[in-house]
Amino acid sequence: MEKQPILTAKGVCKSFAHNGGQVHILNGIDLTLYAGDFTVIMGASGSGKSTLLYALSGMDRATAGEINYKGSNLVQMREKDLTALRCGDFGFIFQQMHLVSNLSLKENITVPGYLSKSRTAAETDARADQLLEQMGLSHIASHLPSQCSGGEQQRCAVARAVIHEPALLFADEPTGALNKKNTVEVLDLLTALNRGGQSILMVTHDPRAARRANRVVYLSDGRIISELLLPPYDAAQEKQREEQVGAWLTSLEW
Repeated sequence: MEKQPILTAKGVCKSFAHNGGQVHILNGIDLTLYAGDFTVIMGASGSGKSTLLYALSGMDRATAGEINYKGSNLVQMREKDLTALRCGDFGFIFQQMHLVSNLSLKENITVPGYLSKSRTAAETDARADQLLEQMGLSHIASHLPSQCSGGEQQRCAVARAVIHEPALLFADEPTGALNKKNTVEVLDLLTALNRGGQSILMVTHDPRAARRANRVVYLSDGRIISELLLPPYDAAQEKQREEQVGAWLTSLEW
């Protein structure tokens, strides 16, 4: 079955003024994201990975080009409409969890659900309970973030990001601040969400994280220079996948 495009970027550029000149971060990016895909963006530090994610998600405005989603160009949308889009159709996970310190884990998850207004309060509460169970957090739902480990906090952040069932989930280095055990737990959750149909775009510097994707895009100096297509993730094929991704990254002088 042919994949359905969910978001399309054409000629996307991002630059800013510095010392009387222009610093170019993105240089004419063309990229189509497809429904159901787990897409990863990789590249060296300073290559424009996070800048691209912020532009595609409407968190930052591109300097030029088009980012088309549901017939609208995010580059030209009013800030009010972008805010509504980010609250409704998009979900976000960051390296730092940004949980509200004086709210419990369950409250951190439910508040964005209430704001999206896509469900009644009772339905949002029930979905939060479902996500707490899925993330293995039910037993600490009433705990404050400070009472939880980094991995537990990030799993809460994942639940918060998908409480309103976003069409597209954006993740910026979601495992960057986690140890190996917690990294695997969060990647397992993202893999499970993708198998359930969740479209994901993730920025990472970690080849272990990249191996979970079915598509890996490589940036250099603000341009896409290569991409790797993979079959859906299968833990039984981890060794072969490691070798394939490793060889590809080596060819790009990673």
